[in-house]
Amino acid sequence: MDTKELLKKVRKIEIKTRGLSNQIFSGEYHSAFKGRGMAFNEVREYQSGDEIRTIDWNVTARFNHPYVKVFNEEREMTVMLLVDVSGSKNFGTQNQQKQELATELCAVLAFSAIQNNDKVGVLFFSDRVEKFIPPKKGRTHILMIIRELINFKPEAKGTDLAMALRYFTGAIKKRSTAFLISDFMSASFENELKIANKKHDLVALRLFDLHEENFPDLGLIPMQDEETGEVAWVNTSDKKVRQAFKAAALERNGRLENVFKRSGVDFARIGTHESYVKPLMALFKKRGAKR
Repeated sequence: MDTKELLKKVRKIEIKTRGLSNQIFSGEYHSAFKGRGMAFNEVREYQSGDEIRTIDWNVTARFNHPYVKVFNEEREMTVMLLVDVSGSKNFGTQNQQKQELATELCAVLAFSAIQNNDKVGVLFFSDRVEKFIPPKKGRTHILMIIRELINFKPEAKGTDLAMALRYFTGAIKKRSTAFLISDFMSASFENELKIANKKHDLVALRLFDLHEENFPDLGLIPMQDEETGEVAWVNTSDKKVRQAFKAAALERNGRLENVFKRSGVDFARIGTHESYVKPLMALFKKRGAKR
């Protein structure tokens, strides 16, 4: 993609996603993802109803009168976008490919984050760490991230979520909010997910395509695995083949949801056939209600 075309694409995504984060997501984002905790602000005289635990005993002893510490919510956060750039990102039989969906999701989350004065960083992974962009603030930084998302060419095609989570846990020392964006077609990663979610606030956004779960009758067709390059001929006219395909997909979905629940990770499923606004809003509202 030449520079002119790339900039045009970046601008188009910025206009759409920035508008969404301004109009829809900013308030919900704020209540769903609060800061790290409370920061000390000032000391004032004790008033009836103040918690005894907040009394500053040193100041109280000095003035011979009770004083309390006042805290403000420490709003600023670090937001990390962990993005699967493996071969399966090119799959999409509906409105868009998974890669395009991931790019818009990252952009809308990043613009929501910078409106709340949060830093944003990115980790691209396949079966290796492809690129790490350290967290920073500002529109210029977000536009650079969007450019990378559109134009990035990974070195590998496989997926290793466990490796990506281990790297993330080691690389980001302070507690952050992290969005793990993938189709989650990977070998076991539950243990790494639990460890990462203990240290950080992890949210899983699972991208899927309808034809990964429900195959249409298209006769005898070749199917290529984007990650391994393997080609298999499948008779999609056979009802039993389609039923087995659907059953395997349902079982995979169920297993994955159980992994998220056991790990205490909030998650949303977002399809290439639908707008991501509804599932994202539902996730934000669910998290906001918990707090």
